[in-house]
This record gives sequence, C-alpha cells and structure tokens, in this order.
Amino acid sequence: MRIRVAATVISGAAVLSALVVPAAAQAAQGPDARARLSSLSAHSAGTAKSANAASTAKTVRPMDAVGDISFSKGVVNGGKDIVLSTTRQSVTATYTATSANGVALTEAFLWQGTDPSSVDTITGALGTDDDPVCTESTTRTGVYSCKAVFPISAATDMKYNGAAGTWKLALGGYDLSVNASFDDNVTTAKIKKASKLTVNAAPEPVKKGKTVTVTGKLTRANWDTGTYGGYAGQKVVLQFRKKTSSTYTNVKGITAGAGGALKTTTKATADGYYRFSFATNTATGASTAAGDYVDVK
Repeated sequence: MRIRVAATVISGAAVLSALVVPAAAQAAQGPDARARLSSLSAHSAGTAKSANAASTAKTVRPMDAVGDISFSKGVVNGGKDIVLSTTRQSVTATYTATSANGVALTEAFLWQGTDPSSVDTITGALGTDDDPVCTESTTRTGVYSCKAVFPISAATDMKYNGAAGTWKLALGGYDLSVNASFDDNVTTAKIKKASKLTVNAAPEPVKKGKTVTVTGKLTRANWDTGTYGGYAGQKVVLQFRKKTSSTYTNVKGITAGAGGALKTTTKATADGYYRFSFATNTATGASTAAGDYVDVK
C-alpha cells in the first residue's frame, strides 16, 4: 500500500502539502498486510493511550475504536459473500469516514484473528495495492465517502485452505493534524472457496419411462495448489426442467462420492434438461451445472 495523499479528493490541500506521515505509517509500506495492519493498530492504540493518560486511567485495547475519525456504513463486496476461485479477483469495500478535523488518508484491511496489534494473533490479512479513495461530501463538512479495492490472488494470498470463513474489515487513517485513528471491526464478510459442477445425462435419446443415468462431479477451489479438487461427502440436488418450461424443479438429493463423483438415476418423462445444484455452506460457494438436454421418444 502506498502511503500518499490525494489532495484532489480531500479538503485542506494547503495543509496537506506540508504533511509529514508518522514513522509508524512509513513502516506500514511493506508488502506484508499483517505487518501493516498490526503497525497501524498498535500506533493508533498508543496514540489514544497517550491522549487519555492525563485525564483517565482507562486502558485502550487494540480492538477498541480509537481516534477522532469515526468509520461507519462499511460494506464489503456489495454485502455478498466473497467467493474466490484460483484466479486473481478484485473485491471492493465502501465506507464512510467522519472527522471534524478532516481526513488526510485512510487504510483498509480484511483480516482474521483475535488481535490486530500483533502478527502472531492475525491468522489472515489482505491489504490494498493503492490507498482507498475518499471524497468529501459537498453538503456535509468532514464526511467522506471512501472506496477500497482488494486485489486477491487466492493461490498466493490465501496461503492456507482453512482461511475460509468470517473476516473483519479494519479501517485506519490520519486526520489533517496527523492524528491516528483505527477501528478493527467496522463490518464482517464471508470468504468462501468457489465450487464447480459438471453433468451428463444418458442415454440420449431415451424412450419414455426408461431410466436416465445422470453423472457428474463436484469440485472446489484448492488455494494451496491453485487448482480444483474433488469435494466428497456433500449434498447435491438433481434438478429437471421441461423443454417447454423455464423453471427447474428438484428431483432428488444425492451425496458426492470419492473425488466428488456424482451418479444417480431417474425415469424419463419428457424432453428436457438435467442438472446438479450445490447450495453454499460456511466455507464453500454455491454452484449449478449447465443443463444437459435429453430427447425423450
């Protein structure tokens, strides 16, 4: 993440021309998102402790929201699950940053773990290549609409398959007086592995009332290998759509076997399309095979 200030999208350009970014923020320029996240978290918490030392004995934990910039209205990926395949994808987060003292810059992270102030307690972290873009409201001074883009390459960024699950959006930043702010849990998002389904219905054509055998395979993304592997033991539904209809109906449920293999039979009743459908679970995104047409004589 490049630490920079876009004077065209924030107020106080004259002040920003002389802005000196704190050493902690400079240290956050490294490629490791975990190190950047813990650096900003620890710096923000330390700033809050110093500010409160003379007036209160309250201990500010790293997971507390600190600083005069408040972050709200966080939405990741439009509120939908983040389903990662084995190729590079971009995920967008939007949020509002509010400060009576202006906003010089913000930083955004997606992370898993228990404490963002230590790399030892962060089990996963994703950063942005560029600083989020924040634009001040034309009607409300000190209110900024921000957008961050996370480029994610699952094969390298999601080092362990177990990283699927709930992630938190952490936001930090500096106001025009270079005071640090941080909130480690503005909102949450689900990151899941993409799945795929194939299907083949035979024989074709088939006589009405005879048996149709439907086979296929359920696979899902393996972030360690950058490939798709068989996903066994999962519930899959066989569906059918008549040639004259636009709606699929459930025929029966089956369980994927070794290597994600699928096989079942049904009776031929009319010309139409057969497909398999897999519903989402806590770690895997939903998928549906393209329908395979069978001509019934």
